Amino acid sequence: MRSEQMTKGVDRAPHRALLKAIGYTDNELKRPLIGVAQSANEVIPGHIHLDKICQAVKDGIRMAGGTPMEFSTIGICDGIAMGHTGMKYSLASRELIADSVESMAQAYPFDGLVLLPNCDKIVPGMIMAGARLDLPTIVISGGPMRTGVCNGQEIDLITVFEGMGKFRVGELTEAELTELENAACPGAGSCSGMFTANSMNCLTEALGIALPGNGTTLAIDAARIRLAKTSGEAIMHLVDKNITMRQILTKEAFHNALAVDMAFGGSTNTSLHLPAIAHEAGIELTLQDFNEVSGKTPHICNMSPGGPDHMEDLHQAGGVSAIMKTLSLSGLLNEDALSVTGKTIREVLAAPNVIVANPETIRPLNNPYHPTGGLAVLTGNLAPDGAVVKQSAVAPEMLEHQGPARVFNSEEEAFSAIVNQNINPGDVIVIRYEGPQGGPGMREMLSPTAALAGIGLDKEVALLTDGRFSGGTRGAAIGHISPEAAAGGLIGLVQEGDQIKIDIPNRSLDLLIDKTELAQRQAAWQKPEAKIKKGYLARYARQVSSAAKGAVMV
Repeated sequence: MRSEQMTKGVDRAPHRALLKAIGYTDNELKRPLIGVAQSANEVIPGHIHLDKICQAVKDGIRMAGGTPMEFSTIGICDGIAMGHTGMKYSLASRELIADSVESMAQAYPFDGLVLLPNCDKIVPGMIMAGARLDLPTIVISGGPMRTGVCNGQEIDLITVFEGMGKFRVGELTEAELTELENAACPGAGSCSGMFTANSMNCLTEALGIALPGNGTTLAIDAARIRLAKTSGEAIMHLVDKNITMRQILTKEAFHNALAVDMAFGGSTNTSLHLPAIAHEAGIELTLQDFNEVSGKTPHICNMSPGGPDHMEDLHQAGGVSAIMKTLSLSGLLNEDALSVTGKTIREVLAAPNVIVANPETIRPLNNPYHPTGGLAVLTGNLAPDGAVVKQSAVAPEMLEHQGPARVFNSEEEAFSAIVNQNINPGDVIVIRYEGPQGGPGMREMLSPTAALAGIGLDKEVALLTDGRFSGGTRGAAIGHISPEAAAGGLIGLVQEGDQIKIDIPNRSLDLLIDKTELAQRQAAWQKPEAKIKKGYLARYARQVSSAAKGAVMV
């Protein structure tokens, strides 16, 4: 066993002495040692209950003959970090999480790993570490939040963000906004729509690195505790069979994840995280792969923010397994891919309980909500390396749009213009110098998009950025524009009033500018001074790659 490097033989007597100081017995130290990486804390609603989930995981490990060893990572809630300096640290924290899990698993040579994340960057960060380490590994998340209800209507966090805009234009009173605030997030779990956290948790099932139900079983359900215990038992089987992370994370597994992502209309942030995970697994996954899979995969789930359904609706309809079963009927999945069950995807989907229980929540392929996938990658002179939009959340009238640019060099400037109603119907808002290098940290910008929706302009105004958007964003919000402004990308040369043409069906994004004028602007452009000059973000800005390559540190 790998753990014998620190537990076996006379030379390891000092090591055992230290482990016995913790309370481990000789018998426990002779068993497989399983690292349990968890991110429980008191600052994220999706993590507040992870201590209970973690205990269940450890119970499962012990029941199956192993010894669990728990350790922690950091976690940042994008919703709480939104709209201020804290958001600069969110994407960057993904690398810290990956590095911390790697460091612990190398310093303590565990025989296997259980990854227990929830929310935003914590999920991909831990999985990146798992791919890098290539140990027997399983993911069990904290699960999604229950849907909020206010005055008989289902609501979620996005309702509150959009409520800010409605308050600004007099459609909501402050008391009504407070009522939404008090009801939108009813308890523990990752926010209840198909936002980034739930997108990534669902994709762990599609990748084969988590047990069925991981993405959709509610955080507060006893079924989540049982799933955690079963995951603890399952890691022991993986250790016994020496089934490692990279044996599961194959190119075929990533294409399965892309198909499921397109089918349920996941967050645009999956176009950052899946390539970053693939990079750690030694696999190249490009934005072109996203477009190719999107082109042949119908969008069959109408999830918030684009539609009315929430995670508990998807779970009751059959969950991710039912989506995968639907896709498999038309050959859109590679069913020979392996999963942490020890079985192939074909064998997992053959279980009698894998059925679609609600054909409106999970539609058949011949009756989709949209004929192609939820995400689209656009290219053109404004984004030669690519830009990403959640096309399933774009109003039909905004799929093709041309309008004058309204240029802002930060999220704060744009948000101020929106809430003060200085944006006109037809405008194309450009927010730049918010990319991985320029931000630094590639902030999510839910506040501007939610404000546009709140004041009723989401069907008349487009928003472009080299930053990124929340998985909760809806509207013609096109992010990840690469190259970014700070790297000399054309988005840094756009001037107020320039005409910009968006054609989502034909996957194009162009600045309509004369070549001579463009050359003059390029000659005059100067790289701006770094916004942050010391500390982690300064190092991150120097080392991070383009969003088109997953914003990994190189």
